[in-house]
Amino acid sequence: MALVAGEASGDVLAAQLLQGLRAHWPGLRAAGIGGPALQAQGFEAWWPSERLAVRGYVEVLRHYRAIVAMRRALKQRLLHEPPALFVGVDAPDFNLPLEADLRAAGVRTVHFVAPAIWAWRPERVELIRRACDHVLCIFPFEPALLAEHGIAATYVGHPLASVIPAQPDQAAARQALGLPLDAAVVALLPGSRRAEIDHLLPRMLAAAECMRQQRPQLRFVLPAVPALRSVILQHLQRAAAGAWVKVLDGRSHAALAACDVTLVASGTATLEAALFKRPMVIAYHMHPLSWWITRRKMRQPWVGLPNILCREFVVPELLQDAATPAAMAQAALAWLADDAAAQARRLALQQRFAVLHDELRRDTVGAALQVLRPMLERAS
Repeated sequence: MALVAGEASGDVLAAQLLQGLRAHWPGLRAAGIGGPALQAQGFEAWWPSERLAVRGYVEVLRHYRAIVAMRRALKQRLLHEPPALFVGVDAPDFNLPLEADLRAAGVRTVHFVAPAIWAWRPERVELIRRACDHVLCIFPFEPALLAEHGIAATYVGHPLASVIPAQPDQAAARQALGLPLDAAVVALLPGSRRAEIDHLLPRMLAAAECMRQQRPQLRFVLPAVPALRSVILQHLQRAAAGAWVKVLDGRSHAALAACDVTLVASGTATLEAALFKRPMVIAYHMHPLSWWITRRKMRQPWVGLPNILCREFVVPELLQDAATPAAMAQAALAWLADDAAAQARRLALQQRFAVLHDELRRDTVGAALQVLRPMLERAS
């Protein structure tokens, strides 16, 4: 079979799926585009997933030729030696056109993680219908929405809801990371793409400095994507923050379990923070032209997954010009306040996130296998 996972979160999802498939077909060969999690499952990565980890229209344009050339080369390879099944994991702008071409040539195609047509770019529904034999959905309302457009889909739950414990052990996480049990800890999660880090990390570090000025005893942790660790360290050096920000090799889940609040880039990490029941401030900043285009295509008032799923602003969002260091610091410190109102706000958020966790927890791999097994059996 062939798989394409476009970034770190997709790589983890695809790896879990491949592990489940290998339990039924130990000799299953899987190849395509993937990262370290997939490769740890014996996946043959023809290209690394980090080559697709680009967000924003201007940023994509800078890499457009390379990405198109990679997709063309992958398509030719797969058409020359058709796989029994193609699974595109997220990365819809890359995967959906590829899936459409493969499906037209007789290859069965599945898209894992439904494109968020309910949030923005609803016109993609026509491409989804043409490209996908089946869509695996990670949110419960999506199959009915896709069915309205004649697209076969199955809700499989969000795999992170099964990986992340219902009651994270903050003390154990702090001990594992060498953090004091009695200090307030802030996790900085600026994203997993180079453009995100370049745009957002300097603002987060400046916000952290503002917070330190008001609460000098705060501790800060920053999980670093291994491939971008050197870039992150350069930003820390420029901000003179290397002495007081603890940089981790990955371990974002440990950081979220250990923290009291997180400054987090919009994306999958916001849902991870919600599943860890952590207060957060969602921030995002991109090239001005990319932001202008993105704003025109948005269909909802929220961009953060916790707010989208709760259908209200349960956590603050600071986007583009609003994502100033002062605003981020103020919003994060509000979560850390010691008064009764802040304590009640934190408790209410934890309870809301516990309900959300329960809604998203399913046997994701098992549900996905119910869809994929018949396809692979028919092809074998």
